[in-house]
Amino acid sequence: MKAFFIKRIGKVEEVPLALLNVPVPEISEDEVLIKVLACGVCHTELDEIEGRKIPKIPVVPGHEIIGRIIRMGRNVKKFRIGDRVGVAWINSACGKCKFCKEGLENLCKEFKATGCDVNGGYAEFTKAKENFAYKIPDIFTDEEAAPLLCAGAVGFRAIKLAEIKDGETVALFGFGGSNHIVFQVVRYLYPHSKIFVFTRRKNDEPYNLALKMKADWVGETGETPPQKCNKAIDTTPKGEVVIEALKILEKGGRVVINAIRKETKIPEINYDTLLWEEREIKSVANVTSSDVEEFLNIAKEIPIKPEIVRFSFEEANKALVMLKSGKIKGAAVLKIN
Repeated sequence: MKAFFIKRIGKVEEVPLALLNVPVPEISEDEVLIKVLACGVCHTELDEIEGRKIPKIPVVPGHEIIGRIIRMGRNVKKFRIGDRVGVAWINSACGKCKFCKEGLENLCKEFKATGCDVNGGYAEFTKAKENFAYKIPDIFTDEEAAPLLCAGAVGFRAIKLAEIKDGETVALFGFGGSNHIVFQVVRYLYPHSKIFVFTRRKNDEPYNLALKMKADWVGETGETPPQKCNKAIDTTPKGEVVIEALKILEKGGRVVINAIRKETKIPEINYDTLLWEEREIKSVANVTSSDVEEFLNIAKEIPIKPEIVRFSFEEANKALVMLKSGKIKGAAVLKIN
């Protein structure tokens, strides 16, 4: 099969992915073999390639995988041959530790990430454990479903951690693959809440998408919105955005950082003016399998309509460069024939 590999750490502009011919994966008794149909392109791939999140080298990246099962291990009971399934960032967890028993397998010390610790979906075939593959609702095309597996699922976890109440004002920093899906979920779950969107610059693709989706206010990060916000979700790669989020936060508000790594450090925080009055900062660490399952059900109810920019399989490097430069409107997806 053909598969893209991260073979070295370097700048994404240096075309670090190598397209190789390798054997189709062998599966164990609790795994399924998947013919990949589409795979989302996530900002975490940039973090892996550029060394902010160190992957196993070499590794096939990609953790927003949609495909069909073509082979099953003898102990697999959940699926049938031909089922369309998704694979997310969570590839496995031990299932035995304190965190796993409390439903926090995202914090398990043995957590393994798809496309980072094990091979992912920038390939014609991949494999997954039965308990970490998910049936995809028929309402979504392959390309629409792909970003739901991470951009959507981790965004949904960020919403849960933010503990939004209907009627509160919610700030979204960044409006790419994740937050444009978060926007739709917040509108659905909290219909009386206002949503303010902050983007890198005026009239860029995310800015115009936020206007198109009818955000209550759209501005550049650093601008002062019409009113203070109760909750904020930050999906940007810049540490200084956390400071900007705290500046526009109401007393008792919370900033949730939805990013595996930041490209720049969070600057020194002035306690008296930014953290005092019970403001909080909380991070999102990975996702659980229940996050993915719960989110897919909600996504079907809404239904979520991701904004998709399609690329051919061979254009993976191009998609990553465009993602880094902020030229993607919504979510980038590789169509794998």
